[in-house]
Amino acid sequence: MKNILILIFTVFLFSGCIEKKKEEPSEPEATEVTEEVTSDTLQTEEKKYEMEPIAIEMDGSYFKATGTEPFWGLKIYDDKVELQTMEDTITTPPSEAIKAQDGNISMYRIQTEATLMDVIISHKECTNAMSGEVFPYTVTVSYKSTGGGETIVYEGCGSYITDYRLHDIWVLEEMKGAPISKEDFDGRDVPNMEININNNRFSGFSGCNRMTGSLFYEQDVLRFTQIASTRMACPSMDKENEFLTALQGSTSYKVENNRLYLSNESEENLLVFKKID
Repeated sequence: MKNILILIFTVFLFSGCIEKKKEEPSEPEATEVTEEVTSDTLQTEEKKYEMEPIAIEMDGSYFKATGTEPFWGLKIYDDKVELQTMEDTITTPPSEAIKAQDGNISMYRIQTEATLMDVIISHKECTNAMSGEVFPYTVTVSYKSTGGGETIVYEGCGSYITDYRLHDIWVLEEMKGAPISKEDFDGRDVPNMEININNNRFSGFSGCNRMTGSLFYEQDVLRFTQIASTRMACPSMDKENEFLTALQGSTSYKVENNRLYLSNESEENLLVFKKID
């Protein structure tokens, strides 16, 4: 009898556990949810992104050079050339650059009533002797008084100051004279890019893929170089390829009316971008 009671009790407990388990809500199966990062998402994120402030000192000059032993500094503006030495500051009117055939050397020959000065800018990497900072240009300045005397020569390093107006986010509006819309890119967002003049880099969206690269800047010259992109495949790549070819082929620019116009010697306004805030 005792054994029978124990057996009945055990069955009762077991059935109670089963009922309790049935009453408890079961957890849903884990489902992997992957958010598709579309160009629209990227565009929205860029609109919310606050541009990095310009870290470069802007004083109106478009080229700066410095040297040590002795210390000297050179600034070239649209309306003047300024050479600062330990003893004096010499200011002259500007002159048009004389360029070598390959474009790697520019020379400014300046003559006033008081001064004869030559500034030679070579596109050759240069390292500052004191700071160790590397600059893209080697600079030689030689000058003397027109009244005679010894010619003084300074050597140092320099760089062009990228136009601060380029430091922004730009969205493609026209390509080769034709308006651009999402329909040209199968409903995806139109190409857009963010230009950062602090490091002369750009990044953005080319119509299907993300892109990044470097800026080459001299006065009135702007080239987009070392362009790299992701390798996504989209239904139609023609417009993206056309855009990237035009971007790589542009050599000059103009900024006006909140728009960036990119051109080259054979075609004006290859690409037109609109600034976004």
